[in-house]
Amino acid sequence: MTGKLLAIILLVSAALAGAGMYYLQVYGFYYEVAAQPGEDVVLLTNGTETPQPIAYTSFQAIDADSSPIRYRACFETDLTEEDLAAFQRVENSEPLTAPGWFDCYDAIAIADALKSGRAQAFMGTKNIHYGVDRIVAVTSDGKGYVWHALNNCGEKAYDGTVVGEDCPPRPEN
Repeated sequence: MTGKLLAIILLVSAALAGAGMYYLQVYGFYYEVAAQPGEDVVLLTNGTETPQPIAYTSFQAIDADSSPIRYRACFETDLTEEDLAAFQRVENSEPLTAPGWFDCYDAIAIADALKSGRAQAFMGTKNIHYGVDRIVAVTSDGKGYVWHALNNCGEKAYDGTVVGEDCPPRPEN
């Protein structure tokens, strides 16, 4: 009888721990980001290092303090492809996935739109966190998406490779 009770306790504990880890990973660390007009959606103009805000509506965003690449956002804009031609494009950008409950952001659909040319990716902000750039994609129908992606310095810093002189110094903790 003691063995059965111990086995039940272990199974229930494992199930509770698994459910807790799932909740923390998918829901627990995320929080909604309040819109800050003029700061949320910015793009780097060709030939400059200063991002310029663009007009947008219907802004929704989530973030988490546990990782610098968990930021995701959705918005709508009236800018045309001609208006967007003044901003720095990003080639071969891959949107990162978002939790399933963040309905407006579908990484697979965004990636398909980028590959087919229905969307264009732009540099939002370089080194928004050390080694992390903010990427903004805008579709031809005015839907926009934002995510953070590791840049070359970030990839080197997080895989243990020597960063080198091309990268800015790491911030002190």
